[in-house]
Amino acid sequence: MTRKRRRLVLIGSALAVLAVAVALVLSALKDSIVFFNSPTDVVERHVTPGSRIRLGGLVKDGSVVRGNDLAVRFDVTDGENTIAVAYQGILPDLFREGQGVVTEGVLDPSGVFKADSVLAKHDENYMPKEVADALKRSGHWNEGSGQKVGAAPQGRTQ
Repeated sequence: MTRKRRRLVLIGSALAVLAVAVALVLSALKDSIVFFNSPTDVVERHVTPGSRIRLGGLVKDGSVVRGNDLAVRFDVTDGENTIAVAYQGILPDLFREGQGVVTEGVLDPSGVFKADSVLAKHDENYMPKEVADALKRSGHWNEGSGQKVGAAPQGRTQ
């Protein structure tokens, strides 16, 4: 084997190993990436029951119902659509009606989202871009202050 041919074989095999490594990394990342979905996204995309997703939006005013053994039911809305959420566990301190929330879990066949984790957001400034965009489209977002329309400014007392 000539020197030139040996070099080409070495470069070719290095590229093949690199391609296999990139393919493995991309397939691992594809399975672990979870996108945020607004209630409208879930309804429009007809998310199949049992598929694991993240649902983000605002906790609908008047929808929080606390039950026994830390069971909580509430609605998540983006102004256009609303999805009922059932959660069992301790809620974050910042969780309350009218605040941004991101839940992770599965949609059951009856259309109730069974959450196994709930993340409350301080205000909508920290909401995922996809959820904020959905709120902007529905008119529930004040572009100037980054707050929900009708929300009191943070940090002010009257």
